[in-house]
Amino acid sequence: MIPTLYENYPKLDLHGLDRDYARILINDFVSDNYKMKKDVIIIIHGNGTGILKKTTQETLKNNKLVSNFKIDNFNAGQTIVTLKRD
Repeated sequence: MIPTLYENYPKLDLHGLDRDYARILINDFVSDNYKMKKDVIIIIHGNGTGILKKTTQETLKNNKLVSNFKIDNFNAGQTIVTLKRD
């Protein structure tokens, strides 16, 4: 098996969740990883209808611990998040 670029980053998989629960998990995941001084995290939302993707982007945009985020160039079903540092 060929190692992937992001295999060592913390990941949150949102498959099968509703929007409200996804928002809670995203904010908790960001907060926990910020406290653990992680720089980059991955949120897997899938492609599907785009509801979880949109929810992920809206939640990250409003989270003050997030420096920036972008859809992975090689996998549109996940978002790469960079967290702020003190």
